[in-house]
Amino acid sequence: MKKPELLAPAGSLEKAKTAFMYGADAVYCGTAALSLRSRAEVDDNDLAKTIEYAHSIGKKVYAAINIYAWDDNYDEIKKQAKMLNDLKADGIIASDGGVIDIIKEYAPDIDVHISTQANTVSYHSSNFWYKNGAKRVILGRELNKEQIRKIMENKPKDLEVEIFVHGAICFGYSGRCFLSDFLASRSANLGDCAQSCRWAYNVYVEEANKPGNLMPVEHDEKGTYIFSSKDLCLIKDIPEIIEMEIDSLKIEGRLKTEYYLASVVNAYRNAIDDYIKDPENYDYTKYLLELEKTKTRGLTTFYFDDRNNKDFQEYEGKQYNPNYEFGAKVLDTVDGKTIVEIKNKLNVGDELEVIIPNNIEPKKFNIEKLWDTETNEEIPCINPGKLGQTVKLEIPIKVEKGWILRRKK
Repeated sequence: MKKPELLAPAGSLEKAKTAFMYGADAVYCGTAALSLRSRAEVDDNDLAKTIEYAHSIGKKVYAAINIYAWDDNYDEIKKQAKMLNDLKADGIIASDGGVIDIIKEYAPDIDVHISTQANTVSYHSSNFWYKNGAKRVILGRELNKEQIRKIMENKPKDLEVEIFVHGAICFGYSGRCFLSDFLASRSANLGDCAQSCRWAYNVYVEEANKPGNLMPVEHDEKGTYIFSSKDLCLIKDIPEIIEMEIDSLKIEGRLKTEYYLASVVNAYRNAIDDYIKDPENYDYTKYLLELEKTKTRGLTTFYFDDRNNKDFQEYEGKQYNPNYEFGAKVLDTVDGKTIVEIKNKLNVGDELEVIIPNNIEPKKFNIEKLWDTETNEEIPCINPGKLGQTVKLEIPIKVEKGWILRRKK
Protein backbone atom coordinates (compact mmCIF):
# COMPACT_ATOMS: atom_id res chain seq x y z
CA MET A 1 0.00 0.00 0.00
CA LYS A 2 1.38 3.38 -1.04
CA LYS A 3 1.82 5.82 1.86
CA PRO A 4 0.95 9.40 0.87
CA GLU A 5 3.03 12.39 1.80
CA LEU A 6 1.67 14.47 4.69
CA LEU A 7 2.10 18.13 3.75
CA ALA A 8 1.77 20.85 6.39
CA PRO A 9 1.65 24.65 6.30
CA ALA A 10 4.58 26.68 7.62
CA GLY A 11 3.98 30.36 8.26
CA SER A 12 7.43 30.69 9.84
CA LEU A 13 10.61 28.69 10.45
CA GLU A 14 9.44 27.79 13.97
CA LYS A 15 6.12 26.56 12.63
CA ALA A 16 7.97 24.43 10.08
CA LYS A 17 10.00 22.87 12.90
CA THR A 18 6.79 22.13 14.82
CA ALA A 19 5.18 20.55 11.75
CA PHE A 20 8.21 18.32 11.15
CA MET A 21 8.40 17.34 14.81
CA TYR A 22 4.79 16.19 14.75
CA GLY A 23 5.15 14.11 11.62
CA ALA A 24 4.92 16.21 8.46
CA ASP A 25 6.92 14.82 5.54
CA ALA A 26 7.01 18.22 3.87
CA VAL A 27 5.91 21.81 4.42
CA TYR A 28 4.83 24.54 2.07
CA CYS A 29 5.67 28.18 2.67
CA GLY A 30 6.24 31.40 0.84
CA THR A 31 7.24 35.01 1.30
CA ALA A 32 4.66 37.66 2.09
CA ALA A 33 5.11 39.39 -1.25
CA LEU A 34 4.82 36.41 -3.61
CA SER A 35 2.58 33.85 -1.94
CA LEU A 36 -1.08 33.91 -1.00
CA ARG A 37 -0.45 34.75 2.66
CA SER A 38 0.85 38.30 2.74
CA ARG A 39 0.78 38.24 6.57
CA ALA A 40 2.98 35.17 6.89
CA GLU A 41 6.21 35.89 8.80
CA VAL A 42 8.53 34.68 6.05
CA ASP A 43 11.09 36.59 4.02
CA ASP A 44 13.79 35.31 1.66
CA ASN A 45 16.14 34.62 4.57
CA ASP A 46 13.49 32.66 6.49
CA LEU A 47 12.65 30.71 3.35
CA ALA A 48 16.30 29.79 2.88
CA LYS A 49 16.66 28.72 6.52
CA THR A 50 13.51 26.61 6.32
CA ILE A 51 14.79 24.76 3.25
CA GLU A 52 18.22 24.22 4.79
CA TYR A 53 16.71 22.94 8.05
CA ALA A 54 14.28 20.61 6.27
CA HIS A 55 17.01 19.08 4.11
CA SER A 56 19.21 18.57 7.17
CA ILE A 57 16.56 16.21 8.63
CA GLY A 58 15.55 14.55 5.37
CA LYS A 59 12.32 16.54 4.85
CA LYS A 60 10.99 18.61 1.93
CA VAL A 61 9.93 22.20 1.34
CA TYR A 62 7.66 23.47 -1.41
CA ALA A 63 7.87 27.22 -1.94
CA ALA A 64 4.78 29.12 -3.03
CA ILE A 65 4.97 31.77 -5.74
CA ASN A 66 1.26 31.42 -6.34
CA ILE A 67 0.03 34.99 -6.67
CA TYR A 68 -1.58 36.15 -9.89
CA ALA A 69 1.21 38.59 -10.62
CA TRP A 70 1.20 42.14 -11.94
CA ASP A 71 4.10 43.10 -14.20
CA ASP A 72 5.61 44.99 -11.26
CA ASN A 73 6.05 41.68 -9.39
CA TYR A 74 8.25 39.95 -11.94
CA ASP A 75 11.67 41.31 -10.95
CA GLU A 76 11.18 39.87 -7.47
CA ILE A 77 9.79 36.62 -8.90
CA LYS A 78 12.91 36.18 -11.03
CA LYS A 79 15.17 36.85 -8.05
CA GLN A 80 13.33 34.38 -5.82
CA ALA A 81 13.11 31.67 -8.48
CA LYS A 82 16.88 31.82 -8.95
CA MET A 83 17.40 31.69 -5.17
CA LEU A 84 15.13 28.63 -4.88
CA ASN A 85 17.03 26.93 -7.69
CA ASP A 86 20.32 27.54 -5.86
CA LEU A 87 18.82 26.24 -2.59
CA LYS A 88 17.46 23.14 -4.34
CA ALA A 89 13.90 23.63 -3.11
CA ASP A 90 11.80 20.51 -3.62
CA GLY A 91 9.13 22.27 -5.65
CA ILE A 92 7.62 25.65 -6.49
CA ILE A 93 3.87 26.12 -6.27
CA ALA A 94 2.44 28.42 -8.96
CA SER A 95 -0.70 29.02 -10.99
CA ASP A 96 -0.06 32.06 -13.17
CA GLY A 97 1.18 31.09 -16.65
CA GLY A 98 3.64 33.98 -16.73
CA VAL A 99 5.06 33.01 -13.35
CA ILE A 100 5.42 29.40 -14.49
CA ASP A 101 7.40 30.53 -17.55
CA ILE A 102 9.75 32.48 -15.27
CA ILE A 103 10.19 29.44 -13.01
CA LYS A 104 11.13 27.29 -15.99
CA GLU A 105 13.74 29.84 -17.04
CA TYR A 106 15.20 30.88 -13.67
CA ALA A 107 14.65 27.66 -11.67
CA PRO A 108 15.01 24.95 -14.31
CA ASP A 109 16.06 22.31 -11.76
CA ILE A 110 12.98 22.68 -9.54
CA ASP A 111 9.70 20.80 -9.94
CA VAL A 112 6.62 22.89 -10.74
CA HIS A 113 3.50 22.22 -8.66
CA ILE A 114 0.27 23.69 -10.04
CA SER A 115 -1.52 25.57 -7.27
CA THR A 116 -5.16 24.95 -6.39
CA GLN A 117 -5.65 28.54 -7.59
CA ALA A 118 -5.41 27.18 -11.14
CA ASN A 119 -8.75 25.40 -10.62
CA THR A 120 -7.60 21.97 -11.81
CA VAL A 121 -10.78 19.87 -11.64
CA SER A 122 -10.39 17.41 -14.54
CA TYR A 123 -7.88 14.97 -15.98
CA HIS A 124 -7.92 17.01 -19.19
CA SER A 125 -6.63 20.03 -17.28
CA SER A 126 -4.18 17.81 -15.38
CA ASN A 127 -2.81 16.49 -18.68
CA PHE A 128 -2.46 20.03 -20.01
CA TRP A 129 -0.31 21.04 -17.07
CA TYR A 130 1.75 17.84 -17.37
CA LYS A 131 2.47 18.61 -21.04
CA ASN A 132 3.56 22.07 -19.96
CA GLY A 133 6.13 20.84 -17.46
CA ALA A 134 4.21 20.27 -14.21
CA LYS A 135 5.38 17.57 -11.82
CA ARG A 136 2.30 17.85 -9.57
CA VAL A 137 -1.23 19.26 -9.66
CA ILE A 138 -3.04 20.43 -6.52
CA LEU A 139 -6.68 19.71 -7.21
CA GLY A 140 -9.54 22.10 -6.51
CA ARG A 141 -11.50 21.41 -3.34
CA GLU A 142 -14.76 21.38 -5.31
CA LEU A 143 -14.19 17.79 -6.50
CA ASN A 144 -15.89 14.73 -5.05
CA LYS A 145 -14.18 11.36 -4.65
CA GLU A 146 -15.58 9.91 -7.89
CA GLN A 147 -14.19 12.86 -9.84
CA ILE A 148 -10.81 12.54 -8.11
CA ARG A 149 -10.75 8.83 -8.82
CA LYS A 150 -11.41 9.51 -12.50
CA ILE A 151 -8.48 11.93 -12.59
CA MET A 152 -6.23 9.37 -10.90
CA GLU A 153 -7.21 6.72 -13.48
CA ASN A 154 -6.63 8.95 -16.52
CA LYS A 155 -3.69 11.18 -15.62
CA PRO A 156 -0.12 10.50 -16.77
CA LYS A 157 1.42 7.87 -14.50
CA ASP A 158 4.23 10.08 -13.22
CA LEU A 159 2.10 13.19 -12.64
CA GLU A 160 1.68 13.61 -8.88
CA VAL A 161 -1.66 14.59 -7.36
CA GLU A 162 -2.17 16.56 -4.14
CA ILE A 163 -5.47 17.27 -2.38
CA PHE A 164 -6.52 19.27 0.67
CA VAL A 165 -7.72 17.15 3.59
CA HIS A 166 -8.09 19.73 6.36
CA GLY A 167 -8.55 23.44 6.93
CA ALA A 168 -10.43 26.53 5.83
CA ILE A 169 -12.58 26.48 2.70
CA CYS A 170 -12.72 29.58 0.53
CA PHE A 171 -16.10 30.85 -0.67
CA GLY A 172 -14.47 31.67 -4.02
CA TYR A 173 -13.86 28.97 -6.62
CA SER A 174 -10.67 27.25 -5.41
CA GLY A 175 -9.66 30.49 -3.75
CA ARG A 176 -9.97 32.78 -6.76
CA CYS A 177 -12.17 35.53 -5.39
CA PHE A 178 -12.44 39.28 -5.98
CA LEU A 179 -14.90 40.02 -3.15
CA SER A 180 -12.11 41.17 -0.81
CA ASP A 181 -10.60 43.38 -3.52
CA PHE A 182 -14.01 44.91 -4.25
CA LEU A 183 -14.97 45.57 -0.62
CA ALA A 184 -11.61 46.27 1.03
CA SER A 185 -9.12 46.92 -1.81
CA ARG A 186 -7.20 43.85 -0.64
CA SER A 187 -6.70 41.25 -3.36
CA ALA A 188 -6.98 37.59 -2.40
CA ASN A 189 -5.10 36.77 -5.58
CA LEU A 190 -2.11 38.70 -4.28
CA GLY A 191 -2.21 37.08 -0.84
CA ASP A 192 -3.98 39.91 0.99
CA CYS A 193 -7.51 38.52 1.50
CA ALA A 194 -9.59 40.40 4.08
CA GLN A 195 -11.73 37.25 4.50
CA SER A 196 -14.86 39.12 3.45
CA CYS A 197 -16.76 35.83 3.39
CA ARG A 198 -16.37 35.68 7.19
CA TRP A 199 -18.00 39.07 7.77
CA ALA A 200 -21.52 39.62 9.10
CA TYR A 201 -23.89 41.10 6.51
CA ASN A 202 -27.24 42.86 6.60
CA VAL A 203 -29.50 42.17 3.62
CA TYR A 204 -32.03 44.67 2.24
CA VAL A 205 -34.69 44.50 -0.47
CA GLU A 206 -35.96 47.33 -2.62
CA GLU A 207 -39.63 47.84 -3.33
CA ALA A 208 -40.28 47.48 -7.07
CA ASN A 209 -42.45 50.57 -7.29
CA LYS A 210 -40.40 52.71 -4.92
CA PRO A 211 -36.74 52.89 -6.06
CA GLY A 212 -34.39 53.63 -3.19
CA ASN A 213 -36.85 52.47 -0.53
CA LEU A 214 -34.80 49.75 1.16
CA MET A 215 -36.31 47.43 3.75
CA PRO A 216 -34.14 45.11 5.88
CA VAL A 217 -34.64 41.38 5.50
CA GLU A 218 -35.21 39.87 8.93
CA HIS A 219 -32.70 37.24 10.10
CA ASP A 220 -32.72 34.68 12.83
CA GLU A 221 -29.54 33.94 14.80
CA LYS A 222 -28.13 31.88 11.90
CA GLY A 223 -28.96 34.21 9.05
CA THR A 224 -26.16 36.77 9.08
CA TYR A 225 -22.87 35.11 8.10
CA ILE A 226 -24.16 34.12 4.68
CA PHE A 227 -20.76 33.35 3.09
CA SER A 228 -18.80 31.82 5.98
CA SER A 229 -17.85 28.17 5.46
CA LYS A 230 -17.11 25.40 7.92
CA ASP A 231 -13.62 23.88 7.87
CA LEU A 232 -12.76 20.89 5.71
CA CYS A 233 -12.03 17.63 7.57
CA LEU A 234 -11.49 14.36 5.71
CA ILE A 235 -10.15 12.29 8.60
CA LYS A 236 -12.84 9.62 8.24
CA ASP A 237 -12.08 9.34 4.51
CA ILE A 238 -8.37 8.58 4.94
CA PRO A 239 -8.87 4.92 3.90
CA GLU A 240 -10.47 5.83 0.54
CA ILE A 241 -7.91 8.58 -0.08
CA ILE A 242 -5.01 6.19 0.52
CA GLU A 243 -6.62 3.50 -1.62
CA MET A 244 -6.84 6.01 -4.49
CA GLU A 245 -3.04 6.36 -4.23
CA ILE A 246 -3.10 10.15 -4.00
CA ASP A 247 0.47 11.36 -3.60
CA SER A 248 0.13 14.17 -1.07
CA LEU A 249 -2.41 15.13 1.61
CA LYS A 250 -2.38 18.83 2.39
CA ILE A 251 -3.35 20.70 5.55
CA GLU A 252 -4.35 24.36 5.20
CA GLY A 253 -3.31 27.03 7.71
CA ARG A 254 -0.07 28.98 7.26
CA LEU A 255 -1.34 31.64 9.65
CA LYS A 256 -2.46 29.17 12.33
CA THR A 257 -0.54 28.64 15.59
CA GLU A 258 2.03 26.00 16.47
CA TYR A 259 -0.64 24.50 18.72
CA TYR A 260 -2.94 24.06 15.73
CA LEU A 261 -0.11 22.53 13.71
CA ALA A 262 0.92 20.11 16.44
CA SER A 263 -2.65 18.90 16.99
CA VAL A 264 -3.72 18.59 13.35
CA VAL A 265 -0.47 17.22 11.91
CA ASN A 266 -0.18 14.69 14.74
CA ALA A 267 -3.76 13.50 14.18
CA TYR A 268 -3.31 12.95 10.44
CA ARG A 269 0.17 11.44 10.91
CA ASN A 270 -1.25 8.83 13.27
CA ALA A 271 -4.31 8.24 11.10
CA ILE A 272 -2.23 7.57 7.98
CA ASP A 273 0.28 5.34 9.76
CA ASP A 274 -2.38 3.40 11.65
CA TYR A 275 -4.40 2.68 8.51
CA ILE A 276 -1.31 1.54 6.60
CA LYS A 277 -0.38 -0.73 9.52
CA ASP A 278 -3.84 -2.16 10.26
CA PRO A 279 -6.51 -1.17 7.70
CA GLU A 280 -9.14 -3.55 9.06
CA ASN A 281 -9.31 -1.77 12.42
CA TYR A 282 -9.16 1.86 11.30
CA ASP A 283 -11.31 3.97 13.64
CA TYR A 284 -11.36 7.65 12.76
CA THR A 285 -13.15 8.75 15.94
CA LYS A 286 -10.02 8.98 18.11
CA TYR A 287 -8.31 11.26 15.56
CA LEU A 288 -11.46 13.34 15.19
CA LEU A 289 -11.53 13.82 18.96
CA GLU A 290 -8.10 15.43 18.78
CA LEU A 291 -9.03 17.58 15.78
CA GLU A 292 -12.12 18.87 17.54
CA LYS A 293 -9.91 20.24 20.31
CA THR A 294 -8.45 22.71 17.81
CA LYS A 295 -11.45 23.55 15.67
CA THR A 296 -12.58 27.14 15.38
CA ARG A 297 -15.60 26.39 13.20
CA GLY A 298 -17.77 23.40 12.42
CA LEU A 299 -16.23 20.59 10.37
CA THR A 300 -17.44 19.36 7.00
CA THR A 301 -16.43 16.90 4.28
CA PHE A 302 -17.52 19.58 1.77
CA TYR A 303 -18.14 17.87 -1.61
CA PHE A 304 -15.80 14.90 -1.13
CA ASP A 305 -18.55 12.38 -0.28
CA ASP A 306 -21.52 14.09 -1.89
CA ARG A 307 -21.75 16.79 -4.56
CA ASN A 308 -25.19 17.66 -3.20
CA ASN A 309 -23.95 18.27 0.33
CA LYS A 310 -25.27 21.56 1.70
CA ASP A 311 -23.89 21.22 5.22
CA PHE A 312 -20.81 23.39 4.91
CA GLN A 313 -21.92 26.90 5.86
CA GLU A 314 -21.16 28.32 9.32
CA TYR A 315 -24.11 30.67 9.63
CA GLU A 316 -23.31 31.59 13.23
CA GLY A 317 -19.88 32.84 12.25
CA LYS A 318 -18.15 31.14 15.19
CA GLN A 319 -14.39 31.47 15.43
CA TYR A 320 -13.52 30.13 18.82
CA ASN A 321 -12.91 26.92 20.72
CA PRO A 322 -14.76 26.93 24.05
CA ASN A 323 -12.88 24.02 25.63
CA TYR A 324 -9.15 24.15 24.80
CA GLU A 325 -6.40 26.64 23.97
CA PHE A 326 -2.67 26.91 23.38
CA GLY A 327 -1.08 26.54 26.83
CA ALA A 328 2.68 26.59 26.36
CA LYS A 329 5.67 25.40 24.36
CA VAL A 330 8.50 23.39 25.92
CA LEU A 331 11.89 25.13 25.89
CA ASP A 332 14.09 23.06 28.21
CA THR A 333 14.17 20.79 31.27
CA VAL A 334 16.57 21.63 34.10
CA ASP A 335 16.82 19.76 37.43
CA GLY A 336 13.47 18.06 36.94
CA LYS A 337 11.62 21.27 36.14
CA THR A 338 10.47 22.12 32.64
CA ILE A 339 10.81 25.65 31.31
CA VAL A 340 7.96 26.57 28.99
CA GLU A 341 7.06 29.63 26.95
CA ILE A 342 3.52 30.51 27.96
CA LYS A 343 0.85 31.30 25.37
CA ASN A 344 -2.14 31.86 27.68
CA LYS A 345 -2.66 32.36 31.40
CA LEU A 346 -1.59 29.37 33.52
CA ASN A 347 -2.77 28.71 37.08
CA VAL A 348 -1.85 26.14 39.69
CA GLY A 349 -4.54 23.45 39.33
CA ASP A 350 -5.04 23.89 35.57
CA GLU A 351 -5.35 20.73 33.48
CA LEU A 352 -2.79 20.51 30.69
CA GLU A 353 -2.28 17.97 27.92
CA VAL A 354 1.10 17.15 26.40
CA ILE A 355 0.69 16.59 22.67
CA ILE A 356 3.14 13.74 22.06
CA PRO A 357 4.60 13.32 18.55
CA ASN A 358 3.50 10.06 16.87
CA ASN A 359 1.09 9.28 19.70
CA ILE A 360 -2.61 10.06 19.37
CA GLU A 361 -3.18 9.90 23.13
CA PRO A 362 -2.08 13.12 24.87
CA LYS A 363 -0.71 12.93 28.41
CA LYS A 364 -3.01 14.77 30.84
CA PHE A 365 -1.84 16.27 34.12
CA ASN A 366 -2.67 19.08 36.52
CA ILE A 367 -0.26 21.88 37.37
CA GLU A 368 0.76 21.32 40.99
CA LYS A 369 3.31 24.13 41.26
CA LEU A 370 4.62 27.02 39.18
CA TRP A 371 8.01 28.68 39.65
CA ASP A 372 9.21 32.06 38.41
CA THR A 373 12.10 31.37 36.00
CA GLU A 374 14.22 34.26 37.29
CA THR A 375 13.71 34.09 41.07
CA ASN A 376 12.78 30.39 41.31
CA GLU A 377 10.02 31.40 43.74
CA GLU A 378 6.65 29.65 43.71
CA ILE A 379 3.83 31.63 42.12
CA PRO A 380 0.07 30.87 41.93
CA CYS A 381 -0.37 31.91 38.27
CA ILE A 382 1.25 33.67 35.35
CA ASN A 383 -0.22 35.94 32.69
CA PRO A 384 1.33 36.49 29.26
CA GLY A 385 2.82 39.94 29.54
CA LYS A 386 5.57 39.93 26.95
CA LEU A 387 6.74 37.90 23.98
CA GLY A 388 8.70 34.86 25.05
CA GLN A 389 7.59 34.96 28.70
CA THR A 390 8.50 31.75 30.54
CA VAL A 391 7.66 29.78 33.68
CA LYS A 392 8.82 26.54 35.30
CA LEU A 393 6.58 23.57 36.11
CA GLU A 394 6.82 19.84 36.63
CA ILE A 395 5.59 17.51 33.87
CA PRO A 396 5.06 13.82 34.76
CA ILE A 397 6.68 12.50 31.56
CA LYS A 398 9.92 13.22 29.76
CA VAL A 399 9.35 15.95 27.19
CA GLU A 400 11.46 17.43 24.45
CA LYS A 401 12.13 20.95 23.26
CA GLY A 402 9.37 22.15 20.96
CA TRP A 403 6.59 19.93 22.31
CA ILE A 404 3.26 21.68 22.69
CA LEU A 405 1.06 21.84 25.81
CA ARG A 406 -2.69 22.22 25.47
CA ARG A 407 -4.67 23.91 28.26
CA LYS A 408 -8.20 22.89 29.13
CA LYS A 409 -10.24 26.03 29.76
